Amino acid sequence: MESRLKGKVAIVTGSSSGIGAAAVRMLADRGCNVVINYSRSAGPAEAVADECRAKGVESIAVKADVGDDADCRRLVQAAVDKWGRVDCLVNNAGTTKFVAHDDLDGLDADDFLGIYRINVVGGYQMVRAARPHLKASGDGSVVNVSSIAGVMGTGSCIAYAASKGAVNTMTLSLARALGPEIRVNTVCPGFVQGSWLREGMGADRYDTTKKHLEDTTALRRAGGPEHMAEAILMFLESGSHITGEFLLADGGMHLAGAPLRAN
Repeated sequence: MESRLKGKVAIVTGSSSGIGAAAVRMLADRGCNVVINYSRSAGPAEAVADECRAKGVESIAVKADVGDDADCRRLVQAAVDKWGRVDCLVNNAGTTKFVAHDDLDGLDADDFLGIYRINVVGGYQMVRAARPHLKASGDGSVVNVSSIAGVMGTGSCIAYAASKGAVNTMTLSLARALGPEIRVNTVCPGFVQGSWLREGMGADRYDTTKKHLEDTTALRRAGGPEHMAEAILMFLESGSHITGEFLLADGGMHLAGAPLRAN
């Protein structure tokens, strides 16, 4: 059966690597044209865009800092200029600082503001910029990429966990405000394998945590970007009657209350 995403247009922020890159590849597999967003290096973003084009869809790579409102509007406009529409928005761009939760002196106001600027304000600004086009689509869908940290108070630092809790609350507010034309949902990843988390946690702690999850979680595995992308696609492709919902994509980590400190 043909995907309902075929011929549509999706913007995925922070999509030159990790979860975002996995999501645009899956969108391209379903015939959806995609905007690859990056904030620093064009090379990896263009490589992902080339992969998507090889799947038979159109793709563009656009540099934009989602913490800057003008950049958010420019990112959306790039999609409109190319295709005349935006049907899906995935707010995946995020940032953090790795600080132990009991090290209260390890974070200051600037750390909180910097993390909130990208993780919360950036998503809000992207929704605001895309709103008229998502509404015109007739089947507009927003998926915010949050974290199990926002549910359990875990993660790379307290500021990160708090920012993801704010994303979850914002999802509820936006789902009420933007219905019935636009659905807004959230995916909450747990541990996600990859170089970003390994570098932030340090190799020893990363390997120990990964092994712990493989030994203790209900599904006995540590997730990868593709598992999170599957959850994102569920909302975009199959969730026509779902809005204001959180999906915990953590392999069952929350069932045991596993004390994960970085995700």
